[in-house]
Amino acid sequence: MDDQQGNDPFDGPQMQGTRYDRADMSGADFNGVNLANARFYAVLTNAKFIDSNLGEAGFDDVNLAGARFDNVNLSGAAVTNANLSRLTISGVTLADSDIKDADLTGMRINGVLVTDLFEAYEQAKG
Repeated sequence: MDDQQGNDPFDGPQMQGTRYDRADMSGADFNGVNLANARFYAVLTNAKFIDSNLGEAGFDDVNLAGARFDNVNLSGAAVTNANLSRLTISGVTLADSDIKDADLTGMRINGVLVTDLFEAYEQAKG
């Protein structure tokens, strides 16, 4: 998310701190939107977040199956009680991220099943 010319990269709606309760936002397209500190308690299947700011946003009890995040800021965001089926993560920074109580069935990192990685880790600990 480069700001190459000094312009505000979020030239779409400014929706900081907005709260979305029990909303069906399936297929919504958030392009260039500032959603910093927004709170989502919604269905967001196949939603698209492109060139958007989701810093410190909260996603709780959400369905993000098939959602797409391209060139977004998710620093400080929290995702809890969520369906992230068919999620693809590419070209991201996950520094200092924490994943807890997750069903990782079939999840792969760089083509390797996460369950295999955990098994190898446990064997190496010995």
